Amino acid sequence: MTERTVFQSMAQRHVVSVVPSATAYTAACVMTRANCGSVLIIDTSGSLLGIVTERDLMTRLLAKALDPASTTVADIMTRSPLCVVPETKVADAVLIMIERGFRHLPVVTEANKIMGVFSIRDAMPREVQAAESLAEFNEQVNDALG
Repeated sequence: MTERTVFQSMAQRHVVSVVPSATAYTAACVMTRANCGSVLIIDTSGSLLGIVTERDLMTRLLAKALDPASTTVADIMTRSPLCVVPETKVADAVLIMIERGFRHLPVVTEANKIMGVFSIRDAMPREVQAAESLAEFNEQVNDALG
């Protein structure tokens, strides 16, 4: 069986985004309406500047008692996020997520066209299991090499 790519697996193939000057409140409303766990931060030229996730809203905004109506997404976003190309295999993307500790990966073409976000929820259990096995193997190899 051919392994799926992140683009084939993405539940939402449209770009959910806001500009850097948008408030955290606006970003949360956009995410709620789109039923997704992240929003891309894109400038007026269409360049990807960052990403804000549900976790960012919780840890960088709420836990610090910042006002969602006056805090901009530029203040809480993850800048220059790690991205993958649409042809990336799902297991490879999940391995990146496991090793780096996040659940959302922007998908961007070689020509810098933003295609959307691959979420861990887009992966099938067998792909997650394969990535976890590979992560465990990588950890054992690193331990052996000291």
